[in-house]
This record gives sequence, structure tokens and C-alpha cells, in this order.
Amino acid sequence: MKLYNSLTKTKEKFKPIKSNEVGMYSCGPTVYWFAHIGNLRTYIFVDLLKRALEYNEYNVNHIMNITDVGHLTSDSDSGEDKLEKGAKKERKSVWDIAQFYTDFFKNDLKLLNIIEPNKWIKATDTIDDQINLIKILEEKGYTYIISDGVYFDTSKLEKYGRLWGENERNEMKGRIEEVKEKRNQTDFALWKFSPKNEKRQMEWNSPWGVGFPGWHTECVVMSIKELGIPFDIHCGGIDHIFIHHTNEIAQAEAAYGKLLANYWLHGEFLNLKDSKMSKSSGTIITLQTLKQKGINPLSYRYLCLNTHYRSKLFFSDESIEFAETSLNKLYEKAFELFNSEKTELSKKYEKYKNQFKEYINDDLNVPSALAMTWDVLKDKELSDYEKHELLIEFDKVFGLKISSIKTDENISNSNYIIKTFKDDVPFWTSDINSLPEEVKILINQREEYRKNKDWQKSDEIRDKLESIGWQIEDSGEKTIIKSTSYKN
Repeated sequence: MKLYNSLTKTKEKFKPIKSNEVGMYSCGPTVYWFAHIGNLRTYIFVDLLKRALEYNEYNVNHIMNITDVGHLTSDSDSGEDKLEKGAKKERKSVWDIAQFYTDFFKNDLKLLNIIEPNKWIKATDTIDDQINLIKILEEKGYTYIISDGVYFDTSKLEKYGRLWGENERNEMKGRIEEVKEKRNQTDFALWKFSPKNEKRQMEWNSPWGVGFPGWHTECVVMSIKELGIPFDIHCGGIDHIFIHHTNEIAQAEAAYGKLLANYWLHGEFLNLKDSKMSKSSGTIITLQTLKQKGINPLSYRYLCLNTHYRSKLFFSDESIEFAETSLNKLYEKAFELFNSEKTELSKKYEKYKNQFKEYINDDLNVPSALAMTWDVLKDKELSDYEKHELLIEFDKVFGLKISSIKTDENISNSNYIIKTFKDDVPFWTSDINSLPEEVKILINQREEYRKNKDWQKSDEIRDKLESIGWQIEDSGEKTIIKSTSYKN
């Protein structure tokens, strides 16, 4: 298995520290507001990575943090704490805000069929550990104190900026200096003092004064606490390379003389047509936005599978509609193959299976693997059984819930084939009573018109059904009824 390591800027053969075991840490959400679909693209990438590792029979110990304190509105160590700001805005406690958006985020993961980490860890549960790390850095001469907190002196670390390429170095040169007392432009806060004459909801005593930890310190502590140092893989969004992950590496190296992790993987941005997705600018689309439009959240996952995780993904109404259409076609094919008669597995089957693994192991080349899936479905040399088995096999990584597609026993003997949605995946049934009452009445009316050969009124009913999200087709003696929206 080869993965692109941001640390070395090369695609490397993956070698875990312990045979067949992988320690993986991914940066989790700052729980002050809803995650937008750009954020969620990163978590889909992390999920694909985890599934691919497990597909290669590694036991993955995946840790994800919840940042519930210390993430300021500016990466330059100024501005308000995002949680405190959110609490003021919504007139709730910081703890309530953190819990609400944590629960909402976890539900987003469920809707996208993202496997939860083996363990969640909250920043506020490791305050003492963070204070201890800062003490070690202080003892080793890497810290200094100014009016608003304790800072890390980046000039003391010879190889500060290990993750940077030329783009990151150029960005650093143009970075606006906001904390005037800092010794160096790249120095960052380890511990921030609470503002004078203001009681924060989240603050703790420390050897340096009452305050709260810096965002970059939190992740160092939480990852090492659960995975040791070094661990195998650290991943997150590409926006973390320049500051957050750079400063994590710096603290670990200064305190322990070791790299924090051996492999650093980063997912690219999702962009709108004319802008980058950004909470600060207000240009965001959430999973709920898509659901309100009747779009299945798994259609967004399918959209992400079409673009390599290290390439920008451009989002538009047209792209998500195309993804939903394609996903539904994939589900339709899976249904057609559902009860295929078992056959022997051919060399062609094995060839496709091996090619799939080659794609996945080539730095998660999921787009090529997905394109090959459609070739499988068109291949006349494969039996229907082999096609269905390959779909189930590939979906171990794709995570589109193809194996969850269900149908009832009576469907082959019924006059009706009804496609609805259950848990965001299609469910085929013959039970007309499972339909909404309005739809059921219209279908019965249409049957009467058809019996009387009143084709005009029958077509009017068909048009009315389509206007409320249901398609109806006549195929021989069977009537096929399809929901055009997963919400139905």
C-alpha cells in the first residue's frame, strides 16, 4: 500500500510501526457550529483511508478529538475562543453548545456512513496533560511569556516547518502579524490567559495563571495519550498543514525529540463555483441543506468518491444531482442482481478484484476504482452473481451501503414493485400499503382509469404523482413505483 506523505512530499510504501496494526489520529471538529460539506469531505477521506487499511487486513486504532476549547477565531493567536463566542451568540452555556454540536456532528457521520473512531477524546478532558506538556517545553527552554499568554519560541527549533513546501513558506511571509509582543512571526500560544475583568466559562488554574490551552497543544497531548509517540498516521484537511499540524510537530519534537507521526495525509478543499467553503464568510452548505432539497446524504459521499482526496472538488447543484442520479442507478443495478443464482467465480472476477485492490493501494485511487465498477456491471463475461459479489466487495471501501439494500420475499409474485428508502438506502417491496395514503389513492385511481382505457386521465395521474416525488412505470403485468426522493 502506497500513501502520499505530506512530510516527505512523496508517495511512500506504507510500513506501520507494529505489524498489522495501525495507530491513526485525525483532527476532529471544533464544536461551536455545524460542520459544512467542505469539512465533511475531509471526514469522508479519513473514512476511506480507514476502510482501505482494514481492506488490507490492518487492525486500525483510530482516535478523533473533539475541540471544545482553545480554538481562536484567528490562527494568529488573537480573537475570541470560538466556543465562547458561539455561547454568547446563542445565549447558552459553552458546555451546552459543545454537546449540541458534537451530537449533530456525530449524526452527520452516521448519515454519510462514516465509521466512528475507536475512541473520541475531548480537549477539556486532558487539561492537566496539556499543562504537563507545557511544563516540559518550559524546562527545555522553548517557551516565553507575554501579556496574553505562554508562547512557543519557534526560533529555538532548528527544523521548524517540516511540512512546508514553497507555497506554505510564501504564505508565511505574507502572514499578518497580530500579536505584537511575539518574538517571531511563527510563534504560537501554548496557554492563553483569561482576559482581565472577564470570567470565561471555560478556564483553569495553571502555573502561569488562569486561562485555557492553545489549540495546537491539545492535539499533541490527545494523540500521544492514546497512541504513543511516534504513531503511524496523522490526517486532516490541507488547511492544517501550514499552522496547526506544523505546530503539533514542533511541540512533539521539542518535548520528546521525536516526530509525532510517521505519515501525514491531507485532504484537499471543496470549492463552490466561485469561492471556497468558509464558515467565517458565511458561504457554507451543510448536510441538512442537501437533505432539505431532498438529496440523499450518501449522494454527497458518492460525489466525493469521484475526485481524488488530494484534488480540489468543485461543488454545484449540477454535480450533486448527477451524483444522486448515478448512485440511484448503482442501487438499481444492485437490486437487479440481488437474487442472482450462485455461480463459480471466474478468473475475470479475480482480475477485477485484484485491480480494485491495486487502485485502492495506490494512494487511495478511489475514482479509478469507482469507474471500474461501472465496467464490471457492463461486462458480459461476468455472471450476475459475480457482479453482485464484486459490488459488495468494493463497497467495503466505498461505504455506499450497497449490502444494506433489501427486498421482501413476495416481490416476484406481486403486481407491484415499489422502491422507497429505508435508512437512506433503497428498499424494494410489494406492499402497496407501505406507500403514503395520498400516493396509494392516486395509484388506485390510475388503475381504474387504465381498466376503462381512459389513457388521458391515467396520464394526468402519472403527472400528478411525478409532481409529488413518485415515478410510475408499466412493465408487462407489473407496475413499478419509484420514489424520486429519499425523503419519501
